[in-house]
Amino acid sequence: MLDRRLERLERELMLVARCSVLTPRDRKGHGTAHGTAAQEGGEPPEPAAAAKARTEPCTPTRLDRSGYLLLSRLDAEGAMSIGQLADALQLDVSTVNRQTGALLRAGLVERIPDPDGGLARKLRVTAQGADRMAAERTCRQTDLSRLLESWPPEDVACLEDVLTRFNREVERQEGRAWPREPGEAGRPPE
Repeated sequence: MLDRRLERLERELMLVARCSVLTPRDRKGHGTAHGTAAQEGGEPPEPAAAAKARTEPCTPTRLDRSGYLLLSRLDAEGAMSIGQLADALQLDVSTVNRQTGALLRAGLVERIPDPDGGLARKLRVTAQGADRMAAERTCRQTDLSRLLESWPPEDVACLEDVLTRFNREVERQEGRAWPREPGEAGRPPE
């Protein structure tokens, strides 16, 4: 019985990971990668884009999964070196270097001297990066809201609690906690 349940759980987690609400994809030539309007010769999105996203489908200037994840981690933790990011996300340094290179070219992050005086330069989110991340977060939350609009609020709260508990357990076992606000849903790590 447990084997069948774990098989279904593994499948459902795989399907969550590919969910387009959480992982925008490039479709029919519309850019979703780290690309910005500035890279394509246009102007960067306005902060008002976040408000517009609440009522309209999200635009092709979406951040891809790696860009959103890196910006979110830098936003939550503050300036980090590529090595620190690679360790925090359990990725190869060359992968993080390539991904952050795209964010640097797009003007979403910048290199700064280590505020603690270390030799390695650190990356931090730019104002443009913060605006893009906020717009992306709004798009994702709007898409989730549409997806869950028929769910009772207690079911949404239960889903949030269970996913948070699951992620905290993963973080506890790996020894790599994601920075969270105090009092967020789910049981605190033991």
